[in-house]
Amino acid sequence: MHPALFALAISAFAIGTTEFLTVGIMPNVAHDLGITLPMAGLIVSVYALGATIGAPVLTALTGHIARRPLLLGLMTLFTLGNMVAAISPNYEILLIARIMTAFAHGVFFAIGATIAASMVPENRRASAIAIVFSGLTIAIATGVPLGTMLGQALGWRASFWAVTGLGLVSLLAMFALLPRSIKVQTPGTLADQARVLGSGRLLMAFGMNLFGYGGTFVAFTYLASILENITGVAPNQIGIMMFLYGASVIAGNIIGGRVADRDPVPVLIIMFALQAVALAAFTLTAGSLIGTVLTLALLGGLSFCNVPGLHLYVVQLAQKHRPGGVDVASALNIAAANLGIALSAAVGGMVVDSRLGLGSTPWVGALLVTVALGLTVWSGLLDRRERAMVTNAGPQLQGGGHGY
Repeated sequence: MHPALFALAISAFAIGTTEFLTVGIMPNVAHDLGITLPMAGLIVSVYALGATIGAPVLTALTGHIARRPLLLGLMTLFTLGNMVAAISPNYEILLIARIMTAFAHGVFFAIGATIAASMVPENRRASAIAIVFSGLTIAIATGVPLGTMLGQALGWRASFWAVTGLGLVSLLAMFALLPRSIKVQTPGTLADQARVLGSGRLLMAFGMNLFGYGGTFVAFTYLASILENITGVAPNQIGIMMFLYGASVIAGNIIGGRVADRDPVPVLIIMFALQAVALAAFTLTAGSLIGTVLTLALLGGLSFCNVPGLHLYVVQLAQKHRPGGVDVASALNIAAANLGIALSAAVGGMVVDSRLGLGSTPWVGALLVTVALGLTVWSGLLDRRERAMVTNAGPQLQGGGHGY
């Protein structure tokens, strides 16, 4: 594998850590800044929405900038954003800092994934994308739990200082390992790139990501509360459960990259079906420690097993239907994932506040993943029809040639 992939993975680790870090230190932030817990929850939502809105716009606007300086600039913005968060004197400045890092997040994963795919042979593209996203999954497994522990021991600002340090390490890694010239597809005009939103096939794929990736966050956003209030896990043991979940996430990402290299759709259908079943099962197993451990181990892997295949599928569809906007399609796919997180967290909050209660968040998430399953089956049928049309057109063209 190209060494630049590992520099991208290190950067993804830093970004993934800061994205989910606030979930673990949210009560500390609320107490220190004198705000309510729902207001502190906006720190998560604002980040997700910032990545959702900013990524496609900034990716389109930076399409003609060389990839190496752009990536270095993004990680500089990310590092500065976390530094501002660490020294934030009030809630408003902290939100601004989160928006800064969110913009860097969205564009980084959009162009990082396409760059990774361009550095390897065609049959290894999903694996290359998986290496980049492995940084994100490892962050969930190690960075977030460790950052949470650091924040609880030394204060939430220490967590952001630690991520600032990770940003500096990422900058050094990319400076040393990224090639001077990165081969990428020539971008189209802004109008060409905007046409991505006019592709029904790509919109369907974005929907698969929004509901499939986002659906898990209906329950995951409130996982600590589920473990403490339903399963009966002691607060000081929740970090161990997060490590377990994160380890399965890493395994799922690796497996997903390997099995989706050739044709991602059949694999995605199986993954989404199993993911929906696992979420629904968590509703029943959450009251048992053993059942919860087993279900979380399965759910963590399935929730991220689909990431490489989903991203590869979007790149394939964009190259076929909107070749002038591949990077923007990749950015919109990242935006769809973040929008899925924001919406699913909001849905989870409504479920918790309703008569259904905290214990219903897993099966509600399963319903959202089922929507992704339906969209994937539909998209696969459309792929099959397109291939059949191409196959049937071949003999007709040959016949026409002999006839005339």
